[in-house]
This record gives sequence, structure tokens and C-alpha cells, in this order.
Amino acid sequence: MRDEEKPAIRNLPLFRSVATPTFEGLMATTYSQSFPPQLELFRQGDHPDFLHILVEGAVELHAEWNGRDAVMAVLRPVSSFILAACIRDMPYLMSARTLERSRILMLPAVDLHAAIRRDPELAAAVMTELAGSYRGMVRQAKNLKLRTARERLAAWLLNQSQREGDVPSFVLPVEKRHLASYLGMTPESLSRTLAALRNEGIALDGPRIIIVDRALLTRAAGLDPLIDDLGAEDPTVEAMLPRPSR
Repeated sequence: MRDEEKPAIRNLPLFRSVATPTFEGLMATTYSQSFPPQLELFRQGDHPDFLHILVEGAVELHAEWNGRDAVMAVLRPVSSFILAACIRDMPYLMSARTLERSRILMLPAVDLHAAIRRDPELAAAVMTELAGSYRGMVRQAKNLKLRTARERLAAWLLNQSQREGDVPSFVLPVEKRHLASYLGMTPESLSRTLAALRNEGIALDGPRIIIVDRALLTRAAGLDPLIDDLGAEDPTVEAMLPRPSR
């Protein structure tokens, strides 16, 4: 592990408040590994031996059932995953694969468990992280179950603009097929819905989305603080697609 990476990892909510000896002890047992694009890191059902920390590249979390595959999240540095499986010592509910060349730190789950028992600040941080992940997944479930495809896409565009600093335009940070899967749509439906939203506040320039009328797009989305993270909470890594660098 590179010393210059420690400040970014230290700033993760999971480690931000822990005692320095605890953090340094965990980092001493952590090792890094580089992975090529499209490599399966683990599969759903596997046993969690490590907490993974993404420091370079991009990782997709996805789930499979009955021949179907759905994107659950796309992670960007610096992000930790998948904490809940490590804490419960239960099989992964999602698979993970790299989308581009990635470097990942591997923190042994047994060392994390031991540190949690020793350091109450780390235990509190784990509880906070897991509570945030739960709330994020509830938001996503409500988004998928209660909104139309048009509302989901409009809300995602507004939320992505906010995550990038309330920018008026941005390039889609993932392939359309990944975004479509995350939003519970087919790629064809996503393309049609994007085209339809040109009448409700956006313009398209290839992969770039331009918000020309934020108020109109907001009405199309029907933003709701009990569904959308509007800055009231620190969004957790696994709740958003994608997660920009902290």
C-alpha cells in the first residue's frame, strides 16, 4: 500500500474517527492488488474474506438470477465495499467486477472484526455506515417501485448534476446499458426516455447531458427528500451510481 493513499482512505467515513493506532494497524495488514478490466473480483454466494477498498479505476456491483443480470451500483475511488457481508460473515449478495483497470486494497475481514472489538469509534463508524447503506437501499427501492421510468431518469440526471457540483452539463459517467440496468430499464427504453426528456428541460450532445431548464426537469422528476438524497445525508458508497471521488 502506498503512503500517499492513506489520507484519502483515512477520510472515508469508516475510518475518519478511529484512533490512529487502530487505523495504522489495519493498514499494516492490508495489501493492494491491480486488476485488469472486466475481471470478476468475487461472485454472489462467495464467502467474504476481505473488505475491499477501491483506490483506482471503477467496479460494478451486480446481481444475477434466472439468467438475468442487474447493475446494483458502480463504484469510483475512494470507496469501500462490501461492508455488510464482512461484518455478518455471510455470503455476498452481489458479484463485483472491474469496469476498467483498477487497484484495490484488501483488508482481511478477521482483522476488521478484531479492530471493531477493540475500538468503539470504529464500531460506531461501522454502525453509521451500515445504517446509511440501509437507508440508501430503501431510497433506491422506493425509486424503482414508485416512479415511472421518465421520473427515475429525470431524478437521476438532477442528482448526478448535484453530485458533480450542480453543473449545468455533464458526460454520462457510465455506459448507457449500465445506467439502464441500474434504473430498471432496457437500453432501448433509456434512449427513448432521454429523447423524450428533451421536451422537459434537457438537451443531448452525444454522451453529454445539458440541463437547459432545471425547473422543468425538476417537475418531471418530482424530487422528494424521502426518495432522493438532496444533501441531507452523507450518501453511502453502495447507494449511488456512480460514486464520484470524495
